[in-house]
Amino acid sequence: MNQLALIDDIRAASRLMVRELGFMDATVAASDYPPSAVHTILEIGIRGPMTSGELGDFLRLEKSSVSRMVRKLIDCGELRETPDELDARSKLLSLTAKGRRTLDALHAFGRQQVRGALAALTPAEQRIVREGMTLYARALRQSREEEGRSAA
Repeated sequence: MNQLALIDDIRAASRLMVRELGFMDATVAASDYPPSAVHTILEIGIRGPMTSGELGDFLRLEKSSVSRMVRKLIDCGELRETPDELDARSKLLSLTAKGRRTLDALHAFGRQQVRGALAALTPAEQRIVREGMTLYARALRQSREEEGRSAA
């Protein structure tokens, strides 16, 4: 297989995954929230409290987009802001009780989605998918970081 065909096949698979995971919809993961808000709830739930700046860097979103999204999630009762004990100028974002319930629902939805897909594969194929996706995601990040360093 030539390099261009390999690249196009990977791009096609990536687009199909995005569609199948529902990221083309206005809201995702059986929630009323757009993808960026779902990722915010997931990442704060997994990683713990963080500032808006840290969240923006992690999700690779612009400061203004993060600010608007965080404000909506606070207004909806999913997030709360508390002063950072280490830096009084900063506020830490964390999940509220409602946010933790939403996080649980997001995990349940995502796990069921993956469970359903994995059911169509053998255990060996399941391991190949996990290893391949992990390697590919890591390579994408490394490539982006290297481009950022060379552009600077």
